[in-house]
Amino acid sequence: MEKQIELKGLSKRYRGAKEYSLHNVSLAVNAGEVYGFLGANGAGKSTTIRTLLNFIEPTSGSATICGLDIVRDSVKVKNHIGYLAGEVALYDKMTGREFLQYMAALQPVKSKGYVGELIKRFQADTDKLLGELSKGNRQKFGLIQAIMHEPDVLILDEPTSGLDPLMQEEFFKLIGESRQRGASVFVSSHNFAEVQRMCDRVGFIRAGKLVAEQTLAELADKAAHTFTLTFADAAPLERLKALPRAHVTLHNEHHLTISIEGELSPLFRLLGQHHVTRLEQQEVNLEEEFMRFYKEGSDE
Repeated sequence: MEKQIELKGLSKRYRGAKEYSLHNVSLAVNAGEVYGFLGANGAGKSTTIRTLLNFIEPTSGSATICGLDIVRDSVKVKNHIGYLAGEVALYDKMTGREFLQYMAALQPVKSKGYVGELIKRFQADTDKLLGELSKGNRQKFGLIQAIMHEPDVLILDEPTSGLDPLMQEEFFKLIGESRQRGASVFVSSHNFAEVQRMCDRVGFIRAGKLVAEQTLAELADKAAHTFTLTFADAAPLERLKALPRAHVTLHNEHHLTISIEGELSPLFRLLGQHHVTRLEQQEVNLEEEFMRFYKEGSDE
C-alpha cells in the first residue's frame, strides 16, 4: 500500500537539552488509513507533529509526506496537508465566513459547494465574530478549514475537543469519508473512546520513543475480555477462578463478572458444561491497554 506519511529514525533534541524530546521514531501511515498517536502529556506527540509540519527541524532522521521530504520540500508538503492544532488559534476580529474565505485564498479549495456542505453539517455560524464563539463553535471552524480543501493527509491534534456528541458524530462520518477517498489521517488524542471509534492502528509514544504499534484488532485480542454471566444453577466459582489469567467478581450465587486475558477457549469449554442463561461481553477498554503499555515501559 502507498505510504503517505513515513518517519525514519526521526529525532529531535532541543538546544541545551540533555534528553531527546523525540528519539529514533519510525512509523508509516498508508493511504486510506487512520492512525491514532497516543501518549501522556510531554510524551512527544506535539513535537512529532511540529516536526512533521516543519515548524521545527529534526535533529536527525527524516520524514516524508506524499513522497516529499518534510524539510527540503516543506512548501510543497503543505499543499497536501490539512492541519488542526491542539489549541485552535483563529482570527478573533474575523467572522467565520471571512476566516474561511481567507483560508481558501491561502490554500484553494476544490469545491466551494463542499465548503458550504461542511458549514451546514457542523451547523457553524459564519456571521458571528470568531472571538465571540464558544470553544466548541471555534473548534468547528478549525475542523472545517482543515478538511475543506480535501487534503491527501490530515494531521489532527485533539480534534473533538469541545464538540458536543452530535458534532462528534458528524466528525466521525467525515473521517470515514476522508478514508474512503484515500486520505491518510494522523490523529493525536487523549479520548480513548474516540480512538476506538475511528482508528485502524495506534502507536504508543513514551518519553519520546515509540514503544508499541498495534491494530485495533490486535489490541482487542491482547486486552482483557470481560463477560457478565448468569447461571441457572449455582455459578462454578472455583473452576472459573482457576482459569489462566482470569479475575472473577461474584455478585450473587448465580451472577458474576469475569475478566480474562488471552485465549478464551478454556472459558467457553467450561461454560459449555453449565446452563448459562445470560452472557454479555463488555467493550474492550483501550485505556486499560494503553496504561499497560505505559507501566511496562516504566519498568524498562
